[in-house]
Amino acid sequence: MLPSLPTKAVAIAGSLAAAGAPLCCKDVTPPPPQVTVAGVSPANGPLSGGTSVTITGTNFVDVTSLTLGGNEIGNRAVVSATELRGTTPASTSSGAKDVVVTSSSHGSGTCTGCFSYVPPPALAAVVAAGLRYVCAVANTGAAYCWGFNTTGQLGNGSLANSSVPVAVSGGLTFSALVAGTDHTCALTSSEAAYCWGGNAFGALGNGSSTTSMVPVAVSGGVSFAALTAGSFHTCGLTSTGATYCWGANYLGQLGDGSTTDRSTPATVSGGLSLSAPVAGAYHNCGLTSAGAAYCWGHNYYGQLGDGSTTNSTTPVAVSGGLSFSTLATGWFHTCGLTSAGTAYCWGRNDIGQLGDGSTTDRAMPVTVSGGLSFSAVAGGYLHSCGLTTTGAAYCWGYNYFGQLGNGALTDSPIPVAVSRGVSFSVLTLGDHHTCGLASAGAVYCWGDNEYGQLGNGSTINSSSPVAVSGWP
Repeated sequence: MLPSLPTKAVAIAGSLAAAGAPLCCKDVTPPPPQVTVAGVSPANGPLSGGTSVTITGTNFVDVTSLTLGGNEIGNRAVVSATELRGTTPASTSSGAKDVVVTSSSHGSGTCTGCFSYVPPPALAAVVAAGLRYVCAVANTGAAYCWGFNTTGQLGNGSLANSSVPVAVSGGLTFSALVAGTDHTCALTSSEAAYCWGGNAFGALGNGSSTTSMVPVAVSGGVSFAALTAGSFHTCGLTSTGATYCWGANYLGQLGDGSTTDRSTPATVSGGLSLSAPVAGAYHNCGLTSAGAAYCWGHNYYGQLGDGSTTNSTTPVAVSGGLSFSTLATGWFHTCGLTSAGTAYCWGRNDIGQLGDGSTTDRAMPVTVSGGLSFSAVAGGYLHSCGLTTTGAAYCWGYNYFGQLGNGALTDSPIPVAVSRGVSFSVLTLGDHHTCGLASAGAVYCWGDNEYGQLGNGSTINSSSPVAVSGWP
């Protein structure tokens, strides 16, 4: 016989039974876990909407609503229980907005202020393409960048890629801007130089090798009239014609007679007064007042144009006796324009980037085919482009990503017309993408878009020009 319960225990058990409470361990099904929203990428976009975004979190099951700032995100797609995708709706006001995910079975979750609408920049005045990113200066002097951002080359204080323009931090206003492989530099109206991004070899010129996600002042107190950026080095020209370079120098690209890296500006040797320096990946070129071209640095493909393939740590004269009005450099090739508008190129030519109808490297200038008269030329990794006096754009060379802009993906060793009929005032070339500043101040890009370097809110390549978001 079991022992009887104490009187007090019996009373408690009776009262629980009367209240309908279980007398023992009855299974109770827990409520379903709540939706959580961790973040949105990219974290900003234009007021016009249309930015492709990815939302991450948990318990994205039975989703019935996905809103940004109270408005439904378009093209909603549930990729998994931890990822949603869609396109941002238009907004009537700038600033941070909440993203809310609602599920019929898991409630709702909010990411407070995790996406910001940015006001549109003013008309663009300057545009420069880097390796997989682009920067531009609006006519207000404010700088914007978009695309790849692994070393902070977008200058907005983060390392997140952006498929739409984001404002460079610091509130500085600039008159000029250049882009390299993973660093960017710009000039203020007072000729002060600032740089940001990768700095492993001292390309930021601030005396350190520390990467900076925001602009830092170039050391030395030198006032510059122009800048140019190579892969991991930078050069600047003073108003008196003196050229300085800093950063990586293992191939003599700083032109100071050594192969020693410099984290502050060093004077280019030779005593030449040069105008408009231009930087390739590992070489540089400049013009004398008489139009004679000089180059220095890496010369494996003949990009120095002196008839050899020997590197030079000091400037050497380009052969051929030509007088140029302007120069442009690709990664491993160089181009120049005569005052008559005839384009010449030299250096690497395996994909037809010299535009002479061949794929033969040239250690001296050769004429670009087609008989076109250009007002400007520009070089990229394996392609080149030029502008006619009417603003029509032509490109030649590698075209796997559509960087020639003619609606095709076929390489061309001679110039082909860029489609859409946009009239450009400036062209700038990255590795596999091209951008142009239209005469009306809008910016267009085409080619590779893996990291959003076309700036149109997507990561889809385009073989013809697409408008960068935010510029009219």
